[in-house]
Amino acid sequence: MTTHYDLIVLGGGSGGLAVAERAVQYGQRVAVIEPHKLGGTCVNLGCVPKKVMWYAANMAHARHEAEGWGFAPLHDRVDFAKLVAGRRQFVDNITQFWDGYAVDLGIDIIQGWGVLTGANTVSVNGQCYTAPHIVLSTGGKPLVPPVPGAALGITSDGFFDLEILPERVAVIGGGYIGVELAGVLHALGSAVTLLDMLDSVIAPFDSILRETATENLQTLGIKLHLPFKVQQLIQGAEGKYIESTSGERLGPFDVIIWAVGRAPHTRELGLEAACVRMQPNGIIPTDEYQNTNVPSIYAIGDITGRAPLTPVAIAAGRQLAERLFNGKTTAKLDYSTIPTVVFAHPPIGTVGLTEDAARAEFGDTSVTIYETRFTPMRYALSAQGFKTAMKLVCVGENQRVIGLHMIGDGVDEMLQGFAVAVKAGLTKAQFDATVAIHPTASEELVTMKTPRSDT
Repeated sequence: MTTHYDLIVLGGGSGGLAVAERAVQYGQRVAVIEPHKLGGTCVNLGCVPKKVMWYAANMAHARHEAEGWGFAPLHDRVDFAKLVAGRRQFVDNITQFWDGYAVDLGIDIIQGWGVLTGANTVSVNGQCYTAPHIVLSTGGKPLVPPVPGAALGITSDGFFDLEILPERVAVIGGGYIGVELAGVLHALGSAVTLLDMLDSVIAPFDSILRETATENLQTLGIKLHLPFKVQQLIQGAEGKYIESTSGERLGPFDVIIWAVGRAPHTRELGLEAACVRMQPNGIIPTDEYQNTNVPSIYAIGDITGRAPLTPVAIAAGRQLAERLFNGKTTAKLDYSTIPTVVFAHPPIGTVGLTEDAARAEFGDTSVTIYETRFTPMRYALSAQGFKTAMKLVCVGENQRVIGLHMIGDGVDEMLQGFAVAVKAGLTKAQFDATVAIHPTASEELVTMKTPRSDT
């Protein structure tokens, strides 16, 4: 028996649910095929539970710093089991909402792993489903390098399975996930070592962010080993060890976390049967309208290799639904000037071009840089404070702001508004004409007057 739909979505994460929600609102019969819980990585093993842990870590920071502000010192340990239980309940509440909301919308949720058997057909648990439109939105999964002893480490997924706060932790990988997990674990009481094969953390980001993030990690008390290329993981009598290609050995550790990136979850989708093109790294290439090489099949989210962020997948899904089911034939997502935040300690926010990218695109003489570094008032009475740094990348005679990069307390909340300004193409003069809010860190973005001398 074959069941027919107007739209089938493979993957019930944020992007898949976004396109499904919009499609049913336009009268389409929709099925979402999901092997696990609705919400995908973001809700269950990513953004949401990570942010809960980040808030807990911030509270731990504040408790330790309170003494400098006249409060009695508090150095007690977190009740990790209580924190984990609360986090899981919070996540469960979200997935339960989606379960009910999907039913209310009229979306059919099919539990299982969907496999393409043709350009318009999907098989799930032996059942065949057809649709003129199929959206692939299966997200990614953590990478684990094929080195000896790799199984001694856990991934970011395994981090959320921890029931006991480990005393000694190594995080392998200095990108988004590694920096975030290292900060959380250290703030909650673990002794943390962070290593990466490169000589910098958050390597793709602007230089001011890389440099200041490294300094802040050291201020936090995290041990850095940069660069460090892992040769193997070893189990010893006192714990686990990490050995480099040069023979250096780190450890012992109770837990080692792999945070070296994520791979598209695409290799078991039956792409060959539907003749969908896939790159060797698992990415499914699409055009600007999310079309794959097969006219009836589309891809959104992390599997496309572009801006692997939850809001991006949601926006792409909604635009796709508008194009397919609401007559907006030119609807598409603009992938330029997408803001993003790394929830480090303190957080990192960025939108637009880095300085290096701007110089490469527009030439050195067209680019003007404004930047500032300072210790914010938040740490006026603290024994030790994190640095804040900000950079504006401007181009042309009118100094249009094409890049904005920040690290420091509160920048995660500052960035959204300033991202609107960058998206709108505002100039440095328009930033300067905005009255500052004093005393805040954000006022620095509208009060920087002198270009950096080397520009």
